[in-house]
Parts: sequence; structure tokens; C-alpha cells
Amino acid sequence: MQQIQPDEAMFLLQRVLLPGLKNEHRITKSTIQAIPLDKGDYRPDEISKSALDLAWHIVATEMLFTEAVPAGGFDFSPRPRLASIKNSEDLGGWYTENFEPRFEKLTKLSPEQLLKIVDFRGMFQLPAVLYLNFVMQHSIHHRGQLSMYLRPMGAKVPAIYGESYDSAQSRKAAQ
Repeated sequence: MQQIQPDEAMFLLQRVLLPGLKNEHRITKSTIQAIPLDKGDYRPDEISKSALDLAWHIVATEMLFTEAVPAGGFDFSPRPRLASIKNSEDLGGWYTENFEPRFEKLTKLSPEQLLKIVDFRGMFQLPAVLYLNFVMQHSIHHRGQLSMYLRPMGAKVPAIYGESYDSAQSRKAAQ
């Protein structure tokens, strides 16, 4: 495989990955906010994570990856859900508060930082910039799982990549 060039890394970051991260952040936040405040412990099966734990997994992993890219390496210290995060409102606030400064750091990365080969648990050795795509795919995957929790717990499914049934009904009611 041909090595990524500095100008290609900057293009990926600025034209593809940063806009993608910003958009996915918005969608993930709306999905988390759709979890009813009193239903964070909902799980579709006894072996499934609770809604709030699944949402925490999404956002904690995003923080891990968005820290690793500028740092040039991963810190795999445990990241248990904070005791202060008791519901979806708490988590949505924490997510926004912690996403913004990490996102801002990403906007200032040099081509050298983006191209640094970073090891991920001995499984992958990739240029740092490619981990931003990796984490977006991770978030999309788990957000899909979380969105499937919503209706059974009595919540409305937000628009994700276009209208959902619930967002369409809400739009029609507002007209």
C-alpha cells in the first residue's frame, strides 16, 4: 500500500474527517438526548448494555480516539462512566463539553502529527489521521444499536440520516 502524503492527510482531515466528526457528533448527541431521563437503565436483553452504558461507551471511545490522534498514541486507562452522569441529559452535556476542546485540537494538527504511525493494541499500525475514520465508524455502529433501544423504551427516534418516522410525525404536527 502506498504511503499517505502530507497534502493527502491534510485534505482527509480538513475536508472529510473533521466535517464528518462534527456531523456525527450532532447525530450522536440527538440520539443520546432521545433516551428518556428515567430510562437510562433500559436494556433489550439481560446481556446487553443499558442504554446509558452503551451511550457512555460511544462517547468515551470518541474521547479516547480524539485524544490519541494529537498525542500520537493511545492511553488505554479505564474510563468508567462518571458518577455525576446519571441520565441522558448529564451525558449529553458532558459529551458536548468534552468533544469541543478535542475537536479544536484536531483542527490544529500538522501533517507530521497526522502521518505518525500509531499502534492500536498491536492489531493496527496506522497513520494517526486514519483513526478518526475508525472512531466515526465505531460511533455509527453503536449509535445504530442505541437507536434500536429507543422505541421499545417508549422514546421517539430522532432523524439520523434523514427523517425518522417520529421526526416526520413531529414535522407534520408542527405544520
